[in-house]
Amino acid sequence: MTGRDHLLDLALARSAVDRAAEHRTDQAWLSAAWSSPRVQVVRTSRGSGAVVGDPPALALDVVPDVGVDRRFFLGVDGDRSFFSVELDESDTDETFRSLRDVGLLLGARDAGLVVHGVALANWHATHQHCPRCGAPTRVAAAGHTRVCEVDGSEHYPRTDPAVIMAVVDADDRLLLGRQSAWPEGRFSTLAGFVEPGESLEQAVRREVEEEVGVEIGEVDYLGSQPWPFPSSLMLGFIARATTVEIDDGDGEIAEARWFTRAGLRDDVRQARVLLSPPVSIARRLIEHWYGEPITDSTDTWR
Repeated sequence: MTGRDHLLDLALARSAVDRAAEHRTDQAWLSAAWSSPRVQVVRTSRGSGAVVGDPPALALDVVPDVGVDRRFFLGVDGDRSFFSVELDESDTDETFRSLRDVGLLLGARDAGLVVHGVALANWHATHQHCPRCGAPTRVAAAGHTRVCEVDGSEHYPRTDPAVIMAVVDADDRLLLGRQSAWPEGRFSTLAGFVEPGESLEQAVRREVEEEVGVEIGEVDYLGSQPWPFPSSLMLGFIARATTVEIDDGDGEIAEARWFTRAGLRDDVRQARVLLSPPVSIARRLIEHWYGEPITDSTDTWR
């Protein structure tokens, strides 16, 4: 399965803003952009974005009074420049909503902006010291690097690649699993992080065999989506199983089952099976196999 016609349409992979990286180290330009009446500021807080309206849109017109080291430059769209600022939600009366809740409802520009802002905020919150010497680091490149104040080394935002796969057997059944920490009835596609020195295809085969003991042959790419919880890039695949017997694997999966389309439809309608939210790549992989959107009551599942 190759070609653009088979790639997934993913809610958090619709960025429509020019990141304009050439401006990140131009302090005069950044200062002028921040002071411009055309500036737009994404306010984030703990993985959520400030929104207004119904359907929701990002609240962008308030410019917080914060220092340069808290302004993360996101890009430009025409004559507008975009920054993000991480706030303490308790210090403002704005309405913040999680990407899991509103990512599918936001337009392409807003979805891309809030994903970018949340990802940067998450990274800065956990990387304030140099991994080489332990000294404090400072924000640089308009939020896209940190620099050690002692040895001068530069450090860049971390992105963890993770494979996520719709495993399908020779009878066109779909394999879904339930993690041990999930409630009864919650099923999703299998997924796992890519290990050092491993290709994406190798990671797909290893993860499926480790988790459920099923062997994989052909692996085809379907699309990717940033998932800043806190720093993942989800890479979606369809994986063709060459065996179908399921075992307990490494214990991460509490239950795994093969589903036919009719069986999955009936289980979802009867609430015996709960799926991942529509904003997730897991849900899009399932619906890609199923052939159409699936309606259930899990749109705000966290």
